[in-house]
Amino acid sequence: MTDTGAPPRVLIVVAAVLAAALAVVVAVLGVLSSGDDEGTETGPLPLVSIPAPKSGSPECAKVMEAAPGELESSGEPLERRELAEPAPPATVAWGADNPVVLRCGLERPPELTPTSSLRQINGVGWLEVPGEGSATWYVVDRPVYLALTVPAGSGTGPLQQISDTIRNTLPTNN
Repeated sequence: MTDTGAPPRVLIVVAAVLAAALAVVVAVLGVLSSGDDEGTETGPLPLVSIPAPKSGSPECAKVMEAAPGELESSGEPLERRELAEPAPPATVAWGADNPVVLRCGLERPPELTPTSSLRQINGVGWLEVPGEGSATWYVVDRPVYLALTVPAGSGTGPLQQISDTIRNTLPTNN
């Protein structure tokens, strides 16, 4: 055998195996660390604006000021989220992956008819509009329309807490 100056074949194989093992370790650590972040906030929550002609009203200002910093959903606390700019007016949200969102000053929901079935929750009249994977509940007995969108499986905690806030903040329509 002549010496070509190249490293021995065994050294090349060991280096390749170590490089492959390092790549596998980095990939596994990446997957594991991203799994730790599931369900956590990753920054401000982007929300689309929807028509809310009364979002600048004194009534909405009162509700937004009184909105709790935390909601309870199925026994789990949901922290209030920072909204990404441009944030929709008179809007707050709680939770990470599939947040609970409260909007104020909306237009009258088209689903609200004289024969709509309403629910009273802690003294507040709500109209439920089911959606795919969530439901939006409209407050229909106050000077402004509000909407609370809750993910499926959230339980009744958010509705009860927001009902209390609205009952203590806004008078009923006469």
